[in-house]
Amino acid sequence: MEAQKPIQPATAAKPQAKKEGSKVGGIKNAFLVIIACFFVAVCLFIFWFGHESHFEDGHPHDIWGTIYMGGVIVPVLQTLFLTVIVLSVERWIALSSAKGKGNITKFVAGVKACLAKNDIAGAQALCSKQKGSVAAVVSAALIRYEEMDKNTILSKEQKIATLQKEVEEATALEMPALQQNLPIVATMTTLGTLVGLLGTVIGMIKSFQALAQSGAPDSTELSTGISEALINTAFGIATGAFAVISYNFYTNKIDNLTYAIDEIGFSIVQTFAATH
Repeated sequence: MEAQKPIQPATAAKPQAKKEGSKVGGIKNAFLVIIACFFVAVCLFIFWFGHESHFEDGHPHDIWGTIYMGGVIVPVLQTLFLTVIVLSVERWIALSSAKGKGNITKFVAGVKACLAKNDIAGAQALCSKQKGSVAAVVSAALIRYEEMDKNTILSKEQKIATLQKEVEEATALEMPALQQNLPIVATMTTLGTLVGLLGTVIGMIKSFQALAQSGAPDSTELSTGISEALINTAFGIATGAFAVISYNFYTNKIDNLTYAIDEIGFSIVQTFAATH
């Protein structure tokens, strides 16, 4: 007679499904963006700023020719500036996707109202309609909420701890996607200014070299050096300023999303603690 297989207890914990990463879009490899921006900057520098139509007798007669006189530092600064613009647009699209389709404040209020009525299905419906990072975290927490509601093995304190852990894990999955590429934008705030300062110093060196020549100073060399200094200064300041504005703007948007996630996560845990 065959030995009977041990019967698994009905209350045995089921293995957890592997969590999916954030669905927030965005450029994953910013290095390719920098390479593409450098290629565009070099093409602009050679074929547009350096075009003969912007010069007369070797001297620039419009702003484009003057920019060309800024020297080889100009394409580098243009690369940084274009990179900031591209990544700023990319973050706008990504964070708009993370925000979801509706107003975050109304969504949070709607989920709280559903929780107050113990209407988990209604809260899940709001998540499906809202989409985005906040809705993804709330949806994961609500799924765990229902599991803990049906669990008869764990104590109340263990259930609350499990629910809190679920909220933290779901939030941790979303945060990297929200902050992606922002460190590069932050780096541009300093790098743009420093590269612009380097170009300024190089331009001033050329100016002083023209002044140090024997006899009358070479006005062409002097003007070239001054142009290079001023153009690079302008590009460096513009890059740094735009990068600072962009970084602070998107950091504030991420903080608002994080606050909404923390608020609704706390409400879910507190509702469970009060009703069980």
